[in-house]
Amino acid sequence: MTETSDGEGKLLERFLTLELVRVTERAAVAAARLRGRGDEMAADQAAVDAMRSELNRLPIRGRVVIGEGERDAAPMLFIGEEVGAGSGPKLDLAVAALEGSTFCAKGIGGAISIVAAAAEGSLLYAPDVYMDKIAIGPGYPPGLVDLDRQPGVNIQALADAKGAPPSEVTVCILDRSRHAELIAKCRAAGAGVRLISDGDVAGIIFTAEPGETGVDMYLGRGGAPEGVLAAGALRCVGGQMQGRLILDTAEKVARAREMGVADPKKKYDIGELASGDVIVCATGVTDGALLDGVLFDKGLIETETLVYRSATGTVRRIRAAHRTPAKFD
Repeated sequence: MTETSDGEGKLLERFLTLELVRVTERAAVAAARLRGRGDEMAADQAAVDAMRSELNRLPIRGRVVIGEGERDAAPMLFIGEEVGAGSGPKLDLAVAALEGSTFCAKGIGGAISIVAAAAEGSLLYAPDVYMDKIAIGPGYPPGLVDLDRQPGVNIQALADAKGAPPSEVTVCILDRSRHAELIAKCRAAGAGVRLISDGDVAGIIFTAEPGETGVDMYLGRGGAPEGVLAAGALRCVGGQMQGRLILDTAEKVARAREMGVADPKKKYDIGELASGDVIVCATGVTDGALLDGVLFDKGLIETETLVYRSATGTVRRIRAAHRTPAKFD
């Protein structure tokens, strides 16, 4: 991840890990100030502004390879945007300043702020399009499930690996009309379905801890940016994931080709979505299954953050009490 000696590199990586926590904490706090206000765009913009400001303080030469839109979608953190102080290691960044903006606007659980960082060239560089996805957690044989198999086949394979009937498999799917057939097939196979209204980064990460979340598998079509972010976190814990970009127009195919995607029908595995040493930080905005949301108290702001690192397979949970909340303004 660095261009320094081994000792200096390890020190810098530890430093950057802590600084990336600060990035998502700041974005989460900014969004949390607008919880329950009914304005998704305002909450998202507040998180973006805070995240960009904090990223630009870091001693890195960063490029957003997975962002919240492309250049014409500015002032969001767009694909290709350069961030950082302009010195230090070259990093790929995948960002979602506010994942689950609807949750935040409605004041319901599940909104998070998340960022993934890896050495230049490590994260899939692709346009902001949809992606078909399948994911399961750690502890299963490689290739147990496959994006090109029918849902029932994947559900049965996972059930067999668990030593349980399909009725004890729960599949997480975004609640969208495009998934009506997929949902029906999963239920016909005997599995339970947990529908989520938003936030498929968290939905995929749920598979990392089925004992805690009750989710064994993620299936369906969602944003490619969210897919890369989730792949980074899932890879850190030994999970499995595949994704395929939905390049269904000539314009999307051409744009993807400009970004280095030679095969528009390629099926990416988790190591192709996020390779090398990946660090992922996610901070809760509203209370959810993964994380507690930001808590405001007199003279105090409390946050909870999950930090994943693939090189060590480490997952850290950081609860922080910020006793100088003015610094978040």
